[in-house]
Amino acid sequence: MSNAIEIEAKVLVSQDQYRKLTHQFKDCPRYQQTNYYIDTEDRQLAKEGIALRIREKGGQYELTIKTPLSQGLLEKNHAITMNEFAALRDYDEFPKGDTARFLTMLDFDVTKLKILTSLTTERIDVEYQGGLLSLDRNTYSGQTDYEIEFEFNNLAGAEKILSDLLKANDIEAPFSKLTKTHRAMAAIGK
Repeated sequence: MSNAIEIEAKVLVSQDQYRKLTHQFKDCPRYQQTNYYIDTEDRQLAKEGIALRIREKGGQYELTIKTPLSQGLLEKNHAITMNEFAALRDYDEFPKGDTARFLTMLDFDVTKLKILTSLTTERIDVEYQGGLLSLDRNTYSGQTDYEIEFEFNNLAGAEKILSDLLKANDIEAPFSKLTKTHRAMAAIGK
């Protein structure tokens, strides 16, 4: 299992604003990933500020749990097999391992966890100004949105660099705290 602290600034933009930025980075490779969001039917994890997902990318599967910190999120990741993913998707059997043990220690019943929805992202990642800029086209529940994220070692710096990039491209967009998890769950009424 790997641990990371995720600190990022993000904005939701219009399709035209997204196209303007992607044109600027048109030579950067694109890839696709799908996030499958996991919780109980009554959203017990979300009530505690915890996000849980499986990301499918390039035929690989990674289970990620995100828990809040004073600045950013503690992110714990570990690879799972396609069979473990299928067991959760088809039979609500949560994968055994560190994440299951961690959730059990926090007094969550992992037998009640299931995939509630998914979101597919077409992404461009760019190393930019000492951080990672991600340009995302997200589709979920018949909706599409466009998000620009900048991951950096501190939030103030992330917001400044992203703000400067947006200003340089005549884009006005407020910072957003709405995560992909939140938007995908809201789209299904959860």
